[in-house]
Amino acid sequence: MDRTRRVANAARTLHGLALGDAFGEQWFFYKGADLAEHQARRIAPEADLWYWTDDTAMALSVLRILHLRGEVDQDALAEHFAAAYTADPYRGYGPSMHGVLRAIREGESWREVTRRQFDGQGSWGNGAAMRVAPLGAWYADRELADVAAEAERSAETTHAHPEAVAGAVAVAIAAALATRGRDEPAPDPVRFLTEVAGHTPESDVAAGLRTAARLPADSSVRNAVSMLGNGSRISAPDTVPFALWTAAHHPDALDDALWETASGMGDVDTTCAITAGVVASRRGLTDVPSTWLTTREPIPGWVDTGSVAPA
Repeated sequence: MDRTRRVANAARTLHGLALGDAFGEQWFFYKGADLAEHQARRIAPEADLWYWTDDTAMALSVLRILHLRGEVDQDALAEHFAAAYTADPYRGYGPSMHGVLRAIREGESWREVTRRQFDGQGSWGNGAAMRVAPLGAWYADRELADVAAEAERSAETTHAHPEAVAGAVAVAIAAALATRGRDEPAPDPVRFLTEVAGHTPESDVAAGLRTAARLPADSSVRNAVSMLGNGSRISAPDTVPFALWTAAHHPDALDDALWETASGMGDVDTTCAITAGVVASRRGLTDVPSTWLTTREPIPGWVDTGSVAPA
């Protein structure tokens, strides 16, 4: 696949991820009956501008390095994560990530910083998974083992725990499969989730994907959340299976996928970012209301053109 096609594929995914992130973030400002009414009646959040969060900020760093290097250069990626954080630290970064990115910016080795997190276990949070869908789209023409390897490399720069790595691999594989299937009929959800699980390292994330594949076709979001989680624990196992479950069941309807994902609440900006990144890999943003696109905070023009200045 030539670079032009890769740029277009990744841009489509990044736009979806950013929309999901910004859409999901808005629901933290609604409570109780107001929240229930808006979601039940599908009344879009009423803010003048839907700001995106660290999910999109870090995805932009991943994509920027792919534009510049053509592959995951871990040192460059870690440095860019830290530089982007320093320039704009108010994007909702998780508590541990503040410390990680500050330490890297101050010159510490990312390998040492990430491996000492959580008493030497490394973070198993969902941060590596939330940002990786554009990478899956970028490498959609490669063997899925290569997609998994690059996703793993992207995760390791901030998340050393195997579960966080597995979450990133699962999302990247899902985005690659969605990109490949753009001109094909919608995939069967069970087959899609099973294939993603099959390329995910053995882990709680992979087990959760297999559980997601076994859920009855008419399962409610409430039932799915009870079985899969909704990101409220901010962990990869608690986030990725649910987000990919909603993506698998709405592969050709991004708006439906987002409404269903948002109704699960939890870490709703991240679940929506993952879901939307995967669905947009297949369908782009053609079926979402135009007002959503004008309300979402803009993203840099280089995402579409591929003309990114050196970091």
